[in-house]
Amino acid sequence: MSTPPATDPTAVPSWTVGDVTVHRIDEVLLPPATGPWLLPGATPGLVTAQDWLHPHFADDRGVLHIDSHSFAFTLGGLRVLVDTGIGNGKERANPAWHDLDTGFLEDLTAAGYSPDSVDLVILTHLHADHVGWNTRDVNGEWVPTFPNARYLTSRTEREFWAGYDMDEARAQMFRDSVIPVERAGLLDLVDVPAEGVEAAPGLRLLPTPGHTPGHVAVELTSRGRTALITGDCIHHPVQLAHPAIGACVDIDPQQAETSRRTLLGSLADTDTLVLGTHFAPPTAGRVVTHQDAYRLSPAPADSR
Repeated sequence: MSTPPATDPTAVPSWTVGDVTVHRIDEVLLPPATGPWLLPGATPGLVTAQDWLHPHFADDRGVLHIDSHSFAFTLGGLRVLVDTGIGNGKERANPAWHDLDTGFLEDLTAAGYSPDSVDLVILTHLHADHVGWNTRDVNGEWVPTFPNARYLTSRTEREFWAGYDMDEARAQMFRDSVIPVERAGLLDLVDVPAEGVEAAPGLRLLPTPGHTPGHVAVELTSRGRTALITGDCIHHPVQLAHPAIGACVDIDPQQAETSRRTLLGSLADTDTLVLGTHFAPPTAGRVVTHQDAYRLSPAPADSR
């Protein structure tokens, strides 16, 4: 079933970071079964013990709320999209991702980012629910959705998957959502050192490996204000309270936990706005110390 497109720009949630407006481009709310599969350590009792997770991030039974969305913003004249979701019409093993028909591109356009206008697409990592809208079906062929953009990802990330013995489902994802972008000459690979790297003025890629070897978080700064887009270093706010909880698909669970703890420690009790790539609304907030770990203090979207 199609999701009605957003025709009113005020319907697109956004946050202000200095002079930058960050828009959340919604794709789909993932089904309740996603939580137990993705984060098996987040048991209902553990989740319900964190009162602050209810009602936004989990229900009163401890069922996690998990979204798929992207973020779009303009920084220094550069029109940026971070991650591209699941995509429409893609053949996927996960039934929640298979053959979607959503209004993602209409919502992106309603936010002021028509596909032809996007300058830069940053891919935090190369998983199916982060690269799907890299391409779209035109007359039976997968072609780049953002033909005037550079697509950016970590060199470590692409080289890892190039040498990985993929199952058919993952190979299909690369065939329809990554390789067409490469063939078009639009994919740029970036070396990301331990201290991070500047992708553009005010825009940095921070290494957060573990979920995948080349995973990056995205930091943007404007007029002294900072925001950080998590990617899958943090899937859900419950991981603030329990950083040891990992995802079932983490390539290196121990490294993923180390990256998560390092990142959370750097964010705690600062003014940095954290934007969770899979966080259900209100999606954004600030990390504050809580008990022996952290919690998220929500920052609701602006009413524009």
